[in-house]
Amino acid sequence: MAKIKILYFLVYLIFMGCSRKDDFILFHNADINHSSSMVTDHVTFEYKVVTHDRVLVIIYNHPELSPSTLGNRTNDRGILINSKGDIHLPLVKAIHVAGLTQTEAQEKIEAAFRRFIKSPDIYFEVLNKRAYVVGEVNRPGEIELPNEQLNLLQVLARAGDLKDSANRNQVMILRPKGNAIDSQIVSLVDFNSLKTANLTIRPNDVVYVLPNDMKAFNVKVDEANPIFRLIGNALSPFITIKVLSN
Repeated sequence: MAKIKILYFLVYLIFMGCSRKDDFILFHNADINHSSSMVTDHVTFEYKVVTHDRVLVIIYNHPELSPSTLGNRTNDRGILINSKGDIHLPLVKAIHVAGLTQTEAQEKIEAAFRRFIKSPDIYFEVLNKRAYVVGEVNRPGEIELPNEQLNLLQVLARAGDLKDSANRNQVMILRPKGNAIDSQIVSLVDFNSLKTANLTIRPNDVVYVLPNDMKAFNVKVDEANPIFRLIGNALSPFITIKVLSN
C-alpha cells in the first residue's frame, strides 16, 4: 500500500508541476498599456456615441417626428446608430453622430431640424451605457451605468461581490483608449487601497477579478482525479491478489 501511495503522490506532483497561476489569467500575453493615469478621475467625463449604440431621440411637441416614441409612450429600445455612425430621422434623413458627446449630438440634431421646425427642442440619450465584470465574481456579465459611471466598489457589489477564489490584491480595470487598452491593477486589501477602489468605472470598461493561487490548485486537483481513479482501477486487481495471497 505504501508503494501505491507514493505512486499517487508522484503522479500528483507531475500534474501540479505543469500548472501555474498564469494558466488561469486572461490577457496574459496581451499588449496592454499599464497606466496609473486612470486613478486620477477628477476630470469631467461625458460619454461619446459609438456605432451600434441604441439611443433615445425625442422631439418635444412633435411626437409624429420622434422615432423613439410610440404615441405617448417612450420606446425603451431606442433606435440604432448604424455601422457608418449615422442616425436616420424623419425629414432630416441621415445625421452622423458617432464620436460626438450626447450634448453635441443633441445640438447637431436640433440644428438639422431648424430647417423644418421653429425652435426645435430635442432630447438625446444613449441607452446602452454598460460596463462588464468578468472573473471571480458571483454574477459576471453586463452592469448598467444609468448615471454614466459608478465607482469600482459599486460595480463589484452589483456583480454579487467577489468569490472566495478571488485575488483581492489584483482587480484589473481595462479601459478602451482608441486602438489601445489602458489597464489599472487595484488592490482591495487595505484602507489605502480602498481609496483607489473609488476609481470611476465608465461605459465599456471591463473589470476583471483575477483568481488566487488556490483556484489553480483546486482546478489541477480536479483534472488529476480521473487519472487517480484510472490508476486505482488498474492496480486494484493486483492489490486484491496480494491480499488473498496473504
